Amino acid sequence: MTALGSTPRYAYLGPAGTFTEEALHRVASAESAQLLPQIDVISAIEAVREGEADYAVVAIENSVEGGVTAVLDALAEGDPLVITKEILVPVSFTLAALPGTTLEQVKRVAAHPHAWAQCRQWARRRLPQAEHVVATSNTSAAALMARVRDGALAADLIDSDAALVPPAAVEHYGLAILASGVADNPSAVTRFVLVERPGRVPEPTGADKTTLTVALPDERAGALLELLEQFSTRGINLTRIESRPSGDALGRYLFSIDAEAHVSEPRMAEALVGLHRFSPRVRYLGSYPKADFVPTKLRPGTQEADYLEARDWVAQVQSGGSV
Repeated sequence: MTALGSTPRYAYLGPAGTFTEEALHRVASAESAQLLPQIDVISAIEAVREGEADYAVVAIENSVEGGVTAVLDALAEGDPLVITKEILVPVSFTLAALPGTTLEQVKRVAAHPHAWAQCRQWARRRLPQAEHVVATSNTSAAALMARVRDGALAADLIDSDAALVPPAAVEHYGLAILASGVADNPSAVTRFVLVERPGRVPEPTGADKTTLTVALPDERAGALLELLEQFSTRGINLTRIESRPSGDALGRYLFSIDAEAHVSEPRMAEALVGLHRFSPRVRYLGSYPKADFVPTKLRPGTQEADYLEARDWVAQVQSGGSV
């Protein structure tokens, strides 16, 4: 949360030209905010925890690769943070290199692991001998190549011949295009979230999500079913559920969950009560509007009026009134 009158500070995965930066520009501009590029997503999140930034924009899920585990784990541990917004960004990739490089010369391709996973089949067909060199972001290798082009870095100090980058990064770093549209799935989308320190919960819109992490109480048959029933009996749809190691013992897991409901809704509040009674560890990670703003469909008996009527009925029973 930004102090009154101060310029908001946003941490994000840099350098310039990343998909994260594109997501950030949908939230804030360089004219109205201080943009703080970070070397990785953990640094962006920790910048908020340490008070060096007011917000972080980080990728949390991809339609091809699923959850971004580093982000899920970072939010599950440490000082509490909450999600207050989500942003969807379509992703595509270009294979780029220093001017003069040919596709036949490419033996090492720098790419963020999620980028490589989304272009793996294309690379297998067109660059069967190429080695994947892990990059910290989708533009870090492009930034190094630009330094080589400008004479600020010796060519033998970079470990790749080409890089998988967002299309906009090609011109920004002055690189040459070797191949465009190389992603295996042209419909791929990455989901980004705005993270900040806990504060006032955004008002419900009728098209909201709540994100949680929940631990199972013990290793027994039916424990996961019991966890899921806290949602299903209240008509709450889960749009994402992923298991992550708890870190305290082999075979023990946390579940990272996105639910289509807002914490202020009675059905979500009751689900949280049930989870808190059931689980030794529940972390609330925020309620926020869905990026598509499509209203959540509620089944009969799960609307706020239904809960209020049911509570009034119970109160009447408890007071000895006729029912």
